[in-house]
Amino acid sequence: MIRFLVILCMALSTGATAQTTDLRTLDTDYAAASWKAVGRLDFGRGAFCSGTLIAPDLVLTAAHCLYRAGSAEVWEAQDIRFSAGLRNGEAAAVRRASAAAAHVKFDPTGPLTDTNVAYDVALIRLAEPISTFEVPPFYVHNDRIAPGPVSIVSYGRGRANAQSRQKECQMLERYGDAMVFDCDVTYGSSGSPVFSHLNGRGRIIAVVSGMFDHKGQKRSIGMVLPDRVTELKSQLGMSIAPPTAKIRRITVGGGARSNIGAKFVRP
Repeated sequence: MIRFLVILCMALSTGATAQTTDLRTLDTDYAAASWKAVGRLDFGRGAFCSGTLIAPDLVLTAAHCLYRAGSAEVWEAQDIRFSAGLRNGEAAAVRRASAAAAHVKFDPTGPLTDTNVAYDVALIRLAEPISTFEVPPFYVHNDRIAPGPVSIVSYGRGRANAQSRQKECQMLERYGDAMVFDCDVTYGSSGSPVFSHLNGRGRIIAVVSGMFDHKGQKRSIGMVLPDRVTELKSQLGMSIAPPTAKIRRITVGGGARSNIGAKFVRP
C-alpha cells in the first residue's frame, strides 16, 4: 500500500497530467457520430449510469449500477433501458434489457477497495440486438496497458442528456487489476468507458468504478477488463432463465482484501 501511494505521488509530481484536456459536451451530430455506442443506462425512474455497446446485444457497465443505492437489492432486468448515443432527447437506438450479470466476485455492500474495484464490472443483454450498421460497437482492449494518455466518454450529473468527452486524460498508475486516472467523472459517470489511444478507433481499457480525493485532487478508478468480460459472458449465459428476467448474483466467498488507502465514492 505504501509503495503504491509513493509511486502515485511521483506520477503526479512529474507532470503526467500536463496534457489532460477539458471535458466537452458532444453537442453536434458530427462530434457525436463516432461515439453512438456509448449510451445512458436508466434504472427504474431517476437512477442512471453510463454504458457501452460491445456487441449487438451486450452493454458493458459497472457492477454497482445494477444494485439499488446502498443495498444488495438488484434492479429487475425489465426496469433497465439502454439509450445508445442519447443526446438532447434523441437516441440512435433504445432497447430494454432481457438479462444482466454483475461479476460474482463484486461485493455491492462492501468497501470499494482496489480488490472490489477489480470486479466492479457488469454485462447487460439487450432484449433485441442493435444493428452494427446503425451503432458500431466498441471492442475491449486485450493488450498491455501502460501509464499514459487515454480518453473517456460519459454522462453525469448536470450533463445527463448528452454525452461528454474528455479527449485526453491520463492513466497514472496500476495497482493489481485496478487503475487510477485523472479523468473528469461525477455522479452518473459510473460504467463510462475509458479508451486507449492506440490503433485508430479506441478500444475500452476500463470502465469507471469510482472516484476519490487525493491531496485535494479528484481521481477516478477503473479495472483491467479482458478476463472479467470473459467471465461475465459465461456467467450471463448461465444466468438467463426467462421469463423471470432477473439479475443473478452468487455470494462472494471469504478471502484476503487489499486496500490502497483511499476512500472511494461510487459516482
